[in-house]
Amino acid sequence: MAAAAPPSCCCCSTFTRRSPQSIPTRPNFRFRFRPTSIARSVSISAADAAADEPAVVLRRRLILLRHAESVFGDRFIKDHDRPLSESGKSDAITIAHKLEQLGWIPQLILSSDATRTKETLEILRENAIGLRDATVQFVPSFYSVAAMDGLTAEHLQKAVCELSDDQILTIMCMGHNRGWEEAASMLCGNTVELKTCNAALLEASGKSWTEAFSSAGLGGWKLHGILKP
Repeated sequence: MAAAAPPSCCCCSTFTRRSPQSIPTRPNFRFRFRPTSIARSVSISAADAAADEPAVVLRRRLILLRHAESVFGDRFIKDHDRPLSESGKSDAITIAHKLEQLGWIPQLILSSDATRTKETLEILRENAIGLRDATVQFVPSFYSVAAMDGLTAEHLQKAVCELSDDQILTIMCMGHNRGWEEAASMLCGNTVELKTCNAALLEASGKSWTEAFSSAGLGGWKLHGILKP
């Protein structure tokens, strides 16, 4: 008996096998590539890129340091000219090391011209290498303003803004009570006590010192702590 023919398929019946010679070697269509249009669609201008970058926040640090302990009780020495006591000299050495350990090294030092303040500064610079590179300016009015109620904070702000530049991020102001602890209290909004050779470590943000004082205002400065011998 003859074998049965396989069932026919409509798709097979209409398919015509082509010889290799009849298959086209090149497609009859083309891809058109336009690199300029793609580049234009993904390009970002420098101005747009800069606008997307987060703004850099400049933190400005202000150190309010009261002079070290001085000799007291000699009626033949004017208050302005009182030198440091032996205990005061020792405390100044300790504070120098602590400022260096914490990394609170000022680039600018504004100081009263009183003898006890100058001697404190001299010991600080002898014992903290970073302080030797700081610019020093003596401000005679720091001695007198400290005795005037409510004026020290504003006076310090004016001195800092006028005597520094915006590239400086850490400034130390050296002076006296009661003005120094009063100014520290007003700037941070908390009661601050500064005994001899104590330093208030304050911080605010701003592109300039003027902006930092303006934006923080009274009570807006962050108090990192009171540095003590």
